[in-house]
Amino acid sequence: MKLSTVASGSRDGRLVVVSRDHARAALADGIAATLQEALECWTDVEGALRDLATEVDAGTAPGLAPQSAWQFLAPLPRAWQWLDGSAFESHGALMAKVFKMDPAPRDRPLMYQGMSDRFYAATEKVPFVTEADGIDFEGEFGVIVDEVPLGCGPHEAAAHIRLVVQINDWSLRNLAPIEMRTGFGWVQAKPACSMAPVAVTPDELGAAWRDGRVDLPLEVYWNGALFGRANGHAMSFSFPELVAHAARTRSLCAGTIIGSGTVSNPNYRDVGSSCIAERRGIEILDEGKAWTAFMSFGDRVRMEARSDSGQPLFGAIDQQVVRART
Repeated sequence: MKLSTVASGSRDGRLVVVSRDHARAALADGIAATLQEALECWTDVEGALRDLATEVDAGTAPGLAPQSAWQFLAPLPRAWQWLDGSAFESHGALMAKVFKMDPAPRDRPLMYQGMSDRFYAATEKVPFVTEADGIDFEGEFGVIVDEVPLGCGPHEAAAHIRLVVQINDWSLRNLAPIEMRTGFGWVQAKPACSMAPVAVTPDELGAAWRDGRVDLPLEVYWNGALFGRANGHAMSFSFPELVAHAARTRSLCAGTIIGSGTVSNPNYRDVGSSCIAERRGIEILDEGKAWTAFMSFGDRVRMEARSDSGQPLFGAIDQQVVRART
């Protein structure tokens, strides 16, 4: 099942069910007004949503309209909670080596709590104050959960993963080291993220939902040139383990989004990268200096993971960086 949110004049939009080929969608009126509402009563509405999905695919759903008739927002235009991990060991190890830091501990996931009151739509222009902050994209996968009880383990946590999403976790690389040195975490270095337009239930991924991970390449294009296609299965910790980590000392409200961190593979020199910082790190190791600059105003980044057969899953994030009006 594929779900999305369309503009309605409200902050949270309206919930729609999307066809498997992304060609059409229908409002989930009478089932749940918003995706947040659906997540808060998932066991009560899932059956009706799946029935509507069957009708959408068959072309018989009431109010069915082509994709072009809708203005798609992020599946959750705002969320109660956004927790981002760093679950790809190859990325963390590279960054630690470049910046001469101690390696991260391997016995527990890395995770921080980020800005959640806004997620940019997939084609929305993204404003930044200055190029001097080091504008970078970060391609990730993520999951959205229903209510997760305090102290649940990974096995139980897996049952609370209701949707899988694709995320661009924007980063300002020149601000990050300053905030890291304070020991209080990120605020300025982590602005709002972007989200691909469609959230999918794990079963929609078929065999690509493997070991609680997305076993698909995430293709990243920067200004039209392929930048990387790292595979999401290389996570050192699965999504159920990340959810359990987050829930160790607190329950998680329905609609909590948990990210994988930058998708990265050990053979990054072959498959490329999902963020500029990793490319620059490779250059420092190989050549002693980073040559690739961060993003400039007017640059575009496109990210998409498709099925093995080439069918759309989450849709594409395709955005331009612009100067903010201050």
